[in-house]
Amino acid sequence: MSTEIASPPAMATEDTNGKAAHRCEATAHGFAVVSLAPPLVAVIAMLVHKLVPNQQTFLRTHLYPGLLQILLGLGLLLVLLQWAWRPSRARIRYYSPLFAGVIAWLCIWDLITLKLAWMPLPYFPGPDMVLQGMWDDWPMLLDSIYRSLKLLLTGYFIGVACGLCFGVLIGWFRGARYWGLPIMKVIGPIPATALTPLALLMFAEAFNSGAAMIAFAVCFPVTMLTMSGIANVPVSYFDVARTLGARRLYLIFRVAIPAALPSIFIGLFMGLAVSFLTLIVAETLGVKNGLGWYLVWKKGYAEYDKVYGVLVIMAVFFSSIMTLLFKVRDWVLGWQKGMIRW
Repeated sequence: MSTEIASPPAMATEDTNGKAAHRCEATAHGFAVVSLAPPLVAVIAMLVHKLVPNQQTFLRTHLYPGLLQILLGLGLLLVLLQWAWRPSRARIRYYSPLFAGVIAWLCIWDLITLKLAWMPLPYFPGPDMVLQGMWDDWPMLLDSIYRSLKLLLTGYFIGVACGLCFGVLIGWFRGARYWGLPIMKVIGPIPATALTPLALLMFAEAFNSGAAMIAFAVCFPVTMLTMSGIANVPVSYFDVARTLGARRLYLIFRVAIPAALPSIFIGLFMGLAVSFLTLIVAETLGVKNGLGWYLVWKKGYAEYDKVYGVLVIMAVFFSSIMTLLFKVRDWVLGWQKGMIRW
């Protein structure tokens, strides 16, 4: 009596290999489409800017076309890089849609302003006019960035130092918590911008008053999150340390504060966010330099191309500082990787 085999192993192996090859081919095809998106969108944006007639009255410059050419070159460079260096493929594939989206946003902005005039001048200039305005005022913009960075960092670090000290004291000592927590609950929620007249009266120099406002705005979230982190450290941590002979200073600086770092960093991020708002208000009311001062000055003269230019600079400026703080957090909390989720 003989037995017939319905599905030979060789046929099953060939079918499996065929499916794997098909999946690899589809993956490679999708990756090629994604990686080619930025240069293709850049070419479309260049054609739109060159071929579609202008509806707004504006002397065309070479800044915006030059920017598109740079973006096109970067897109082609990324395409070559992902074929030449295999480890870069995953990262390039992840960021290529974002890169293409930025170029598409520039194209849409150019189309609805300069080309179709759906948004009229002088309130809605196109990217070409904004780039020209930034180029014309680049020395003053660089000085404004420096002044704003100096004021922001001065107030932020003062507020962080005060907030960490107050947070540790209130979170660790019962007496400090009894008196300090009600004070923080009453004074802390007051917006720093509401204290502008008081700050101008207390400090003769506008820089000092602006730094004081930023420090006040930063101090409250850092204090509250530090206090919460210190108070919520598991008691078992302290019991183990005391068993090994740890004293009070060791418990504070080597046990409580390291364990509270995730909560402390949340306070640092919240303080940085409110410091941006307070910086702009301080520069518009008292300080006679900086990005906020430049914004109000150009708005008064209806130079909206330069107003939008400084808004772009603010976005890059603030996001860069926030990204730097993320890097610092990842470096400091590297020992907790996999234990916490952000």
